[in-house]
Amino acid sequence: MGDIQQFEQDFYQTRYYIDDQGQTVAYYDDSAHPAYYDDGSQAFMPDVLDPSMEQEYTGQFYQPSVPSGTLGETGTDFVEEEPPLLEELGINFDHIWQKTLTVLNPFKPADGSIMNETDLTGPVIFCIALGVTLMMAGKAHFGYVYGTSATGCTGIYILLTLMSSLAVSFGCVASVLGYCLLPMVVLSAFAVFYSLQGVLGTVLALLGICWCSFSASKIFSSTLAMEGQQLLVAYPCALLYGLFALLTVF
Repeated sequence: MGDIQQFEQDFYQTRYYIDDQGQTVAYYDDSAHPAYYDDGSQAFMPDVLDPSMEQEYTGQFYQPSVPSGTLGETGTDFVEEEPPLLEELGINFDHIWQKTLTVLNPFKPADGSIMNETDLTGPVIFCIALGVTLMMAGKAHFGYVYGTSATGCTGIYILLTLMSSLAVSFGCVASVLGYCLLPMVVLSAFAVFYSLQGVLGTVLALLGICWCSFSASKIFSSTLAMEGQQLLVAYPCALLYGLFALLTVF
């Protein structure tokens, strides 16, 4: 009991009391600071304020630094420059146009850095265009076009792997063969308006085969460092494009 009485005595000396519901309530002594209660308004007491609060107000607020990559206060964006969506997908229209010009001009030197890219956008477009032009001529050969393309790309890839000292990518082989299919697309578009089953059609088909095979062999020899082997590469390419010519003529 002595400890409890001592605790109560110390407690009440701190100016706290316990109300009827058992809650601790603090009160203030009016005699300690009478200036607070003389007229109902709070008096200014310099000794109570924190010395750090006596600094003059400058009217400026703390503004955190805006990290890069977020939006500013006025809506101006600080978004870091990101590559375009087409570039992220591997679609570069400038490179597609340069590869197309390289195929259209067989005597133009091929840029190895561009031709070594795995770009299948142009080949897919040319394969679809070949199938559409064949269908417009009354020949629904979409399955033959894609089947011949897949088989030919696999065969040429195996052949180039055995012949070249450099590493050969299947995507690069498919890209080059697909771009060099462009003369066959032109021949197929000509077949929509004129029948190729004749002397003129045979000459145009042979010209298209030579054009395609020469462009493909030139690109392969320059990209894979196969000097002196262009004719060896052109022969299997001519066999492949000869199948497309047969689909176009007949």
